[in-house]
Amino acid sequence: SSRMEKQIGKVISLVSFLFFLKGKYSGEALAAFKEALVDPNGVLDSWDPSLVNPCTWFRVTCNSDDFVMRIDLENASLRGRLVPHLASLRHLQYLFSDLAATLVTYQSSFRLVEADLFHIYRELNNNLLSGSIPRELGELKELISLDLYDNYLTGTIPDTLSELNSLRFLRLNSNLLSGSIPESLTCLSNLKVIDFSDNNLSGRVPSDGSFARMSSKRCEDVL
Repeated sequence: SSRMEKQIGKVISLVSFLFFLKGKYSGEALAAFKEALVDPNGVLDSWDPSLVNPCTWFRVTCNSDDFVMRIDLENASLRGRLVPHLASLRHLQYLFSDLAATLVTYQSSFRLVEADLFHIYRELNNNLLSGSIPRELGELKELISLDLYDNYLTGTIPDTLSELNSLRFLRLNSNLLSGSIPESLTCLSNLKVIDFSDNNLSGRVPSDGSFARMSSKRCEDVL
């Protein structure tokens, strides 16, 4: 009986340690992102690295297993850059998202939408982010929505985003992105919304795979 109790105690300690590590690594990733930002409105004041579990932080949502799955930071007037550390949030589904149900009808350039009621996730849009999009974001295998529009992001669109097989919403419009659109993005079969307009892109607009349903009218102003 005493031996059994010791074994149970070891299992409980191991589980507790694993939960500690889970929160520790998630907290470190978010703390690194906070360090790269200027937050004039104090939106991130509750992001305290001394609190191991980031699930208690404001605008951070975790799933039932205490993995960070969503961050709500839209329209926060944040300035700074994205950091590669975000890639360690392996269960993240909505990157800086605010869930809103909207009937979507797009008529402007380079937008692929099914005429239906969609859940649109406004994410890091309408901030003042600059710098490049980290290639490491391609490691977020559960990501459903990546909205970085209306910022000042530069550099190219990482081809690693083609590894986001769960992605449904990809809006990078109204930035300062350059280069071509990676052909590999056409392999993302779950995409429902794509918008790269109002950038400095060049080259050919892909027309295969997930891009195939776009008319030439919708594509004409993407570059």
